[in-house]
Amino acid sequence: MSLLQVNNLGVQFQTPDGLVSAVNGVSFDLQAGQTLGIVGESGSGKSQSVLAMMGLLAKNGKASGEALYNGQNLLTMSPRQLNAIRGDRVSMIFQDPMTSLNPYLTVERQMTEVLELHKGMTRREAKKRAISLLEAVRIPEAARRVDMYPHEFSGGMRQRVMIAMALLCEPEILIADEPTTALDVTVQAQILSLLKDLQRDFGTAIVMITHDLGVVAGLCEKVMVMYGGRVMEYGSANDIFYQPSHPYTIGLLGALPRLDHDGSELVSIPGNPPN
Repeated sequence: MSLLQVNNLGVQFQTPDGLVSAVNGVSFDLQAGQTLGIVGESGSGKSQSVLAMMGLLAKNGKASGEALYNGQNLLTMSPRQLNAIRGDRVSMIFQDPMTSLNPYLTVERQMTEVLELHKGMTRREAKKRAISLLEAVRIPEAARRVDMYPHEFSGGMRQRVMIAMALLCEPEILIADEPTTALDVTVQAQILSLLKDLQRDFGTAIVMITHDLGVVAGLCEKVMVMYGGRVMEYGSANDIFYQPSHPYTIGLLGALPRLDHDGSELVSIPGNPPN
């Protein structure tokens, strides 16, 4: 049985202009220890798909279909049931670490609270675990920096804190929503290397949401290409990159600058995603 099985997932939003369908008929599966990349341009429904599974849609949003985690449908769970899973068995790294971390609490308090809630640890035990995870994500002087506030960390270090927080309870699934978008290229490479190492050490399955095909090529085994809230193509990374069958996938790959095609004109994809 798949660790995560998503069937015909849909997301609708009630707006003053009527009902808007942001995601339509999305289906995929994820095995333990596997990495799935969800790619597509902005507005394709990548983030809304996983926010629906996590029960984090906006108040005017509604999800339909199935998202089966170990046979249990996440979409029909109560907030209490979801809270027992979120942050423990399924964790998420959000796109902007500055707005995801509480500016009024130290990193130590934000990390220990998770362990006290899900694992029943004492504050002292939780702090020791938090420091070990900060060291695992290669934050120097972790024992000292754990008592700092988020604004005292650089963007790359804040993202490392978010990764450490997501891995505190050794989740089975880690959802990473464009975790490298706001970072410079060298820090991006460090974060991706870190995710590979942590997946190897913890055996975590990863869902990587990104518009960067280079990230997907270096990290993912399976790829799902989305456009306008629908799945355009879904298959192994090798098939998507070397034998793409959908015109949109071919266009995305053609729009990617390549070192072995110096001076050649990039492909442009006409139009915009449906609004």
